[in-house]
Amino acid sequence: MAKFRWLTAGESHGKGLSAIIEGIPAGLEISEDLIASDLSRRQGGYGRGKRQQIEQDRAEIVSGVRHGLSIGSPIALAMTNKDHQNANWRNRMSVEPINDVVEKTTLLRPGHADLVGTQKYGFDDVRPILERSSARETAARVAVGSVARALLRAIGIEIRSHTLSIGNVSAKAKTSIDWSLVEKSPVRVADKAVEQAMIQEIDIARTELDTLGGVFEIRASGLPMGLGSHVHWDLKLDGLIAQAIMSINAVKAVEIGEGIDNSFGKGSEVMDIILPKSAWELRKWERMSNRAGGLEAGITNGQDLIVRGFLKPISTVPQKMPTADLISGEETESFYERSDVCVVPAGGVVGEAMVAIVIANSVLEKFGGDSIIELTQNFENFQETVGPRG
Repeated sequence: MAKFRWLTAGESHGKGLSAIIEGIPAGLEISEDLIASDLSRRQGGYGRGKRQQIEQDRAEIVSGVRHGLSIGSPIALAMTNKDHQNANWRNRMSVEPINDVVEKTTLLRPGHADLVGTQKYGFDDVRPILERSSARETAARVAVGSVARALLRAIGIEIRSHTLSIGNVSAKAKTSIDWSLVEKSPVRVADKAVEQAMIQEIDIARTELDTLGGVFEIRASGLPMGLGSHVHWDLKLDGLIAQAIMSINAVKAVEIGEGIDNSFGKGSEVMDIILPKSAWELRKWERMSNRAGGLEAGITNGQDLIVRGFLKPISTVPQKMPTADLISGEETESFYERSDVCVVPAGGVVGEAMVAIVIANSVLEKFGGDSIIELTQNFENFQETVGPRG
C-alpha cells in the first residue's frame, strides 16, 4: 500500500530546516519555484514580525527529482536559515562544542513549551526546547505540503484558505469565494468590507504590545468519494485532519463543516439530504447542503471539504509577563524574542499544507500506483464506478 511519509528537522536559529518525503509516484512535475510560491505565501500577511524580513525562504531540492520530474525515490528538501549567519546565533546554536560561554535561557515564558519541555527532557536551559517548538518549523511543513498539493492537482484536487476572523472582527460567511481577492488581501480575507477593520485591529494590538488570534478556513475542492475509512478510529479522515490542524502552533480548536452550529440543532435540521438523480448538476450523488463539511463517517462524500482552525493569540508578547525562573523557581519576568502580532493569514497557508499532506496520503492509499500515469488511471477507473448500483 502506497503511503505519503514525511519528516522535518531543524531549529528556528539553527543552520536550517530540512524535510524528507517518501511515497510520491514517478513522473510528477516538481520544481523549486513551485515550492517557493507557497513559502512566500506563508511569510506574508499583515501582522508578521521582522523575522520575515530577514528570511527569504526557498527550499532546495536535494534528491528525488530529475529534470523537473519525481523519480519515485525519497525527495529531500533543504532550507537555509539566514538568521543563523549572525555570529550570536552561530555560537548559541553551534553544532560543535565551543569555548565561549553561552548564557543560558532560564526565564520561562507562559503559553510556550518552555517549562514542560525542560521538565520532559531534563534541560537546565530553555533554548533547546524553544528552538524546535518555534513556528519556524512550519516553513518545512509548507514545503512538504507544496509537493503534496502538486500530487493532488494531478487528479483535480485544489486546496485553498481564507481568514474568517482576526480578534473581534469577523468576515461574512460566503458560499462562493473569490480566491484571487484572497491572495491579494494583506489579511487573506474574502470579505473586502472588513479588511481594513482587521488591519486596524492588528495595529491596535501592536501599539498595546499584544497579540491577536482568529479563525482561518480551508476548503478542498475536487475530492472524490471514498477517501478515508469508517472501519477503524485511526483511519477516519476527519480525525486525521483534526489532528493535522491541531498540530499547528497556537491552534486550540478545529471545526469541520458546521460542526459547532450543528451541535445546537436537531438531527432533522442538520443532515445533508441526498438528492435524486434528476436533481444532479455538478456531480453524482448531489446533496441539498454541505453542513457535514464534505465528510461522513470519516469518508469523503464528494463535496468540498471545509475545515476551520481556531488560533489563540500567540504567547510571545512584547510586554513583560510574570513568570518563574527555571533554575531557582523564584518569581521573575518573561523574556521577549522577535515575534508576530497576528499569524492568522499565515496559519491558513500552513493549514492548507497540513490538509494537503493528509489528503495526499489518503489518495495514495486509495489509488496507489508507482507512476503518476498509473495513479491517475486508477483514479479515473474508480470514478467510473461511482453512481447508482441499478
